[in-house]
Amino acid sequence: MSISNVNSITSREFGRMPDGRAVTEYTLDNGRGLSLSAINLGGIVTALRVPDRHWRSANIVLGLPTLADYLGPHPHLGTIVGRYANRIAGGRFTLDGKAYQLGLNNGPNSLHGGATGFGKRYWEIAPVPARQAGDDAIAIELSYTSADGEEGYPGEVRLVVRYTLGTKANTWRIDYSATADKPTVLNLSHHDYFNLAGSGSVMDHRLTLAASRYCPVDATLIPLGIAEVAGTPFDFRAATRIGERIREGHEQLLRAHGYDHNWVLDRDPAQQGLALAARLEHEASGRVMEVHTSEPGVQFYSGNFLDGSLLGSAGASLRQGDGLCLETQHFPDSPNRPDFPSTVLRPSGVFRSATEHRFGIAG
Repeated sequence: MSISNVNSITSREFGRMPDGRAVTEYTLDNGRGLSLSAINLGGIVTALRVPDRHWRSANIVLGLPTLADYLGPHPHLGTIVGRYANRIAGGRFTLDGKAYQLGLNNGPNSLHGGATGFGKRYWEIAPVPARQAGDDAIAIELSYTSADGEEGYPGEVRLVVRYTLGTKANTWRIDYSATADKPTVLNLSHHDYFNLAGSGSVMDHRLTLAASRYCPVDATLIPLGIAEVAGTPFDFRAATRIGERIREGHEQLLRAHGYDHNWVLDRDPAQQGLALAARLEHEASGRVMEVHTSEPGVQFYSGNFLDGSLLGSAGASLRQGDGLCLETQHFPDSPNRPDFPSTVLRPSGVFRSATEHRFGIAG
């Protein structure tokens, strides 16, 4: 693969919604081997191409071939997730003394904002002018207004999400911002399924999580509290092959059919800016991805419920363990857990969150 050192932003029509609205795919290329493609349906990242140690590029996220596939049922492949990333127990919460009932789309719970969460919504999309993106970056911006009462959530919420590629370093940054006209809860994340090999299983990837605690879950994957990872298969403080302990008979692994838990990051709650959440390595390709975030937690999901029923963009069926998610976020069910960091957004405030993916080659 040749490196041009010339960055670019291009676009094409990806398809049309049932009502005739055009869906556009933008591709950002930083000229250093890193490119990202995204559409304005759900802010879905359809491809993320990253070079290996020989400068050969491969798509390292799972995707689907056509817009029709993305309009059908799928496990949040590449989407922005909200209003509330992860699960809310019973789809219920109380805010300022008023009870709210959300739609249930994950057994007895509400997951990722409900049946028509942000990943199923039509967003506006546009390139960011060079003077706003900065000298060392190229970017696109997505915007969406979520109506008061959408999926049962209170308040109109105005959202802007920016995807930025560094042009001097191979980085992909996501910046989220939002305001609301009524008190509400908000927890935004991105649901990419990563595979640094570009195909096959992720069980040989080595993962490090900057977390000494995690949230054990009940039978419906709602957190029971916070526990230490020491002495359990959930200890990823040192780089560990994902498949090394995933089949152990630990009750938490059995409940989730693998890993599908929130890790509490070891960061000072008063710390501003980004902190390391995770490091993912693939020895054969040499690819390394570090995830840095402003969020207090990360949901590591090992792709347990990929069942082969979908064909991916490369033409192969998507099966268990073909990709993994590292969803930076606030904790699941926080609206019902006053002991967890708050996810309340009030009209006087502005929601801001950032996550940066840093790509490199193992030394």
